[in-house]
Amino acid sequence: MSSSDPNKLISKADKLTKLSLTRWSTDWKSATLLYEQAANGFRVARDYENAKLAFEKASKGQEMQSSPWDAAKHMESAAALAKELRNWTEVIDFYRRASELYMQCNRPQPASDSLAKGARALEDALPDDAIQLYTDACVILEEDDKEQMAFDLYRAATSIYVKLEKYTDAATFLLRLGLAADKCNARNSQCKAYLSAIIVYLYAHDLKQAEKCYNDCSQIDAFLRSDQNRCASKLLSAYTEGDVEEIKRVAQSSTISNLDNVIIKLARKLPTGDVSVFKADATKDEQEALDENDLT
Repeated sequence: MSSSDPNKLISKADKLTKLSLTRWSTDWKSATLLYEQAANGFRVARDYENAKLAFEKASKGQEMQSSPWDAAKHMESAAALAKELRNWTEVIDFYRRASELYMQCNRPQPASDSLAKGARALEDALPDDAIQLYTDACVILEEDDKEQMAFDLYRAATSIYVKLEKYTDAATFLLRLGLAADKCNARNSQCKAYLSAIIVYLYAHDLKQAEKCYNDCSQIDAFLRSDQNRCASKLLSAYTEGDVEEIKRVAQSSTISNLDNVIIKLARKLPTGDVSVFKADATKDEQEALDENDLT
């Protein structure tokens, strides 16, 4: 076997990390270098399983040398290989461990990025787990007052919720994006998020929740005076009037065309149900109001 044979390197490294009658102390520095060489050798040979194991050992070696940054890097390499092997449980575990190691270095941005990498890897295979990773990645940035860095993560989680047809959760995450945008004075992103949440509720054919969302968001001055507010108002009016053509016309507006693609697609499919029932309800409410005011 060649001295660069990765199996031989692993065997040699393992011996350096174990005590024996002839070895009274471990040599993690030398062992880690061998694990790193072996990992790269296995990866070049496309032996991803052994490469993954070698990167895990290299990560532990860096930890033993009090180098969490390098340990995190190796753990991410192991996670990427777990993805190639479609070992989704390890993808989650490794990216989470990498994130923890980055936090030990007091580096929240790469810690969040690591969770986001895991989330992207899981979007199709385990969408619920992907959402949780995106959520945790957002929390790290929120706690570091870096909400603006999380905008794409909020949007990514929203897209998965929409794919899963969990529209209430999607709208809730959009409102969370709006709050984050408010904290960093990103008014345009804030108003877009609120309009998007209203559209999601309308797509779910929940006019009452859409109206409540609109009224709540309109308490915020930036949204009240925005193009997105006027667009939402037109949409809601068209719904209460049962005007299908007006709904479709507003859905084609430039204001909606400037939203994220996943929201544009929902808007272009409006209305998703019978809006005449909303007109009937509105007419009934108006009649009841007239009756209450009739003093004769």
